[in-house]
Amino acid sequence: MSGEKLIFHIDVNSAFLSWEAVERLKHPEQFPEITVDLREIPSAVGGDQSKRHGIILAKSIPAKKYKVQTGEPITDALKKCPNLVLVPSRHGIYREYSRAFLSILERYSDMIEQCSIDECFVDMTGTEKLFGPPVEAAERIKDEIYRELGFTVNVGISTNKLLAKMASDFKKPNLVHTLFPHEIPDKMWGLPVGDLFLVGKSTARSLHTLGIHTIGELAHTDPQILRGALKKQGEAIWKFANGEGASIIEPEPADNKSYGNATTIAFDVTDESTANMVLMSLAETVGRRLRNDAAKAEVVTVNIRYSDLSRVSHQCELSRATNITLSLIPSCRCRRIALGRSRWSPYP
Repeated sequence: MSGEKLIFHIDVNSAFLSWEAVERLKHPEQFPEITVDLREIPSAVGGDQSKRHGIILAKSIPAKKYKVQTGEPITDALKKCPNLVLVPSRHGIYREYSRAFLSILERYSDMIEQCSIDECFVDMTGTEKLFGPPVEAAERIKDEIYRELGFTVNVGISTNKLLAKMASDFKKPNLVHTLFPHEIPDKMWGLPVGDLFLVGKSTARSLHTLGIHTIGELAHTDPQILRGALKKQGEAIWKFANGEGASIIEPEPADNKSYGNATTIAFDVTDESTANMVLMSLAETVGRRLRNDAAKAEVVTVNIRYSDLSRVSHQCELSRATNITLSLIPSCRCRRIALGRSRWSPYP
């Protein structure tokens, strides 16, 4: 380990569900209808079905046994698990727990990069004399979070952010895993290629057509073949499969590389004039943010997500970079995308 970076990736287990469980156990008088720990029964945090936010945001481990999935409609989850206990989301509470989580990590390092409300990278390089060997320090952080805040985390340990994140996604909950470069063949290469960062369902299907089913097979594929099939992404995921990733922690958020806006519509959009009104509203917000940052868009993407969570998209490269709303709007209009039950989202 001498001279190498030491990176921890710390991820809250089922964050929203865990935070709801802890809050309800702390204040049982406010929630008399549920007297048990949500983490120990089939339960989930879900949105408001009446406002088209009716999807599963987080689930308990017992709910997972019924194949309840994050992101699926609540109606589908209830078909799988009729006794599923549903609680509404409360994002204000989640932000409070996130801040408390971060405050504990700050006791161990001043180099923390927050990826989302419930996960962070922490640069622990050179802290062995303070907190002990990596696994010992990780166990200490994990146990301290549970003792003080009441919820569990997974900690992944490696020399770069990619491998640390892969490690934290190994068996859950409340565990510490390492994935150092010499452990890649044994711990990572046997995993399905879809488990690799940046490999979604569509990319995984493309790799399967090339006969690539595991991360190890991807790592040993000629990068020229991958570049031909997947362009720049092919080269990127080949590097990831071989354990190459960034090790620099960025405490300050990087400049935006993209700007986006989205909305969920509470009724079916079936005519072009209504769709254009929605697009105008979204594009105006995006255009204003671009202008505030003195930035311009070169590419516009429109995504639509239907109530069954299927998605279609269209992308257009502009002839001239712009941050003018009226110049973005024509690029957002895509007559090839069907209307109805839609989630409009232009991303220049």
